Amino acid sequence: MNSNGISTNNAAVAALPKHLLQFAVDQRYDEYTPVDHAVWRFIMRQNTFFLKEYAHKVYFQGLLDTGISFERIPRIQEMNDILGRIGWGAVAVDGFIPPAAFMEFQAYKVLVIACDMRQMHHIEYTPAPDIVHEAAGHAPIIVDQEYSRYLQRFGEVGAKAMQSKKDFELYEAIRHLSILKELPNSDAQELAAATKLVEERQQNLGEPSEMALLSRLHWWTVEYGLIGTLEKPKIYGAGLLSSIGESVSCLETHVKKLWYSIDAAQTPFDITTKQPQLFVCRDFEHLTGVLEEFANGMAFRVGGREGLDKAIDCKNTTTCEYSSGLQVSGTFNEVLPDENNTPIYLRTTGPTALAFADKQLEGHGRDCHAEGFGAPIGRWRDTNAEPETLSDDQLRRLSVEEGKNATIRFESGILVSGRVEKVLRRGGKLLVITFSNCSAMLGDRVLFDPRWGTYDMAVGERISSVFNGAADKDSYSHVALVPKERTIKVPSDEKRKKLENLYHQVREIRTRKVGYERLGEIWETQQAEHLDDWLLSMEIFEILDDAGEQNDLKQKIVTFLNGRKLTDKDKATLIEWGFRLVTYHKTGLQTATN
Repeated sequence: MNSNGISTNNAAVAALPKHLLQFAVDQRYDEYTPVDHAVWRFIMRQNTFFLKEYAHKVYFQGLLDTGISFERIPRIQEMNDILGRIGWGAVAVDGFIPPAAFMEFQAYKVLVIACDMRQMHHIEYTPAPDIVHEAAGHAPIIVDQEYSRYLQRFGEVGAKAMQSKKDFELYEAIRHLSILKELPNSDAQELAAATKLVEERQQNLGEPSEMALLSRLHWWTVEYGLIGTLEKPKIYGAGLLSSIGESVSCLETHVKKLWYSIDAAQTPFDITTKQPQLFVCRDFEHLTGVLEEFANGMAFRVGGREGLDKAIDCKNTTTCEYSSGLQVSGTFNEVLPDENNTPIYLRTTGPTALAFADKQLEGHGRDCHAEGFGAPIGRWRDTNAEPETLSDDQLRRLSVEEGKNATIRFESGILVSGRVEKVLRRGGKLLVITFSNCSAMLGDRVLFDPRWGTYDMAVGERISSVFNGAADKDSYSHVALVPKERTIKVPSDEKRKKLENLYHQVREIRTRKVGYERLGEIWETQQAEHLDDWLLSMEIFEILDDAGEQNDLKQKIVTFLNGRKLTDKDKATLIEWGFRLVTYHKTGLQTATN
């Protein structure tokens, strides 16, 4: 265990950087109630019954390979022991985490498991992430190597995606709404206000950021993806695999099926309801092809003026990487272009750090550049070579030498003059020339004044990449904002605890196959004290049917459940599915023994 209480037996989890560990929480396995385990069992058995015909074939192999039990909620450590065999890991988190952090976990091949268990009133579908969705939805599919590569690659691309302040505000609103919707007795006015806030922020998002567009691609593939043909697609998306209701309804004709392409990024989604259309891919390689097509237009590959403009619009920490490999991490607020709109000077405001290969350069942390950073971009005059490739001999021929005064003239017209104190190289490339008593000018404009101190001049012909966050997040102390609002654990009152005890007794009887004579008393207690509950009755019916005992009691339960079907339309389908599953297992067992 590390200092965060996270098991490091799994190699993928052990490799996580410090800034991601802030999101990890203890699973608190002992807080799952017998009702939670019963809900898990019902969902898993129902899903696998339905999905045997409609899920991608790898799903069932994945369930076997990941060792996920149908009988009880899995422990994160158990999942880590199994996922480790295919190079993945898992950590527990509290509900939705920010998209950038989610993507980065994925890049490190670690599944984030929201460990809350959905309430019974959301047994078909929950708007909030829960352990059914994460463990039973995501984990089984990644046993497919092509899909595993896609998932990790999506994380790598997503972790670099530029995002806006409005993105985070929308994320917070959606998280808040999902928390309220999962509560059994949410205040109607508070729920309406939270719904309105999500709608307002969705409508006022403006031009979608790279992260917003990527989140859509993630939703339409990893969460809600179909595979195969438009006429008879199979399910592979975790959101569908973990939703009894939507796994059934998504294949109906009223849900439009479209071929998956980069155009899916232009289709918004609503996380709190069922989707009106879904996208179908031919195979998992198809997914990777679309992802790379989208990535080709992102700032981390485009760089240049387009990338710098996105960095300025972001108004948060981003990184601009020079063609030399020098990485400048900070909040960018200005870029000066030449007459061809090519960037020739960049500027940040506030703490800025310099790095190479995602590792902070010694002496170039936030404290060193606390007030901001400015540097030229482009070629120098009097040489045909890219500036980052200049050797010490070439520098001397340009009169650039440590301990001596020098003047560097850029093709853009920028002039840098001062005493050269240090020449810094990494990976065979010239990165930074440090000047004292330095001035930097563009015509009459002062870019740097000698009174401002030491001038660290970045070296590089162009900006080759721009991406979200700091290059060295741990050294920069740059972390995705951890949401202040936590998911709410519904406390058990005395009545609830008595119901949980009934579920526990039934579970023990089913597991140990003794004590059938007590089921009548348990059911009568449920009828007298917990008449709203239906799942316990279904579990007792299943045990009696399997054991071939107490037909009179079994008939009473059938009458009660059929009555609930008539008076509660929301439960009618679930009860019918429960009966169907009992019949299927009984018929299947008889067939197998004949």
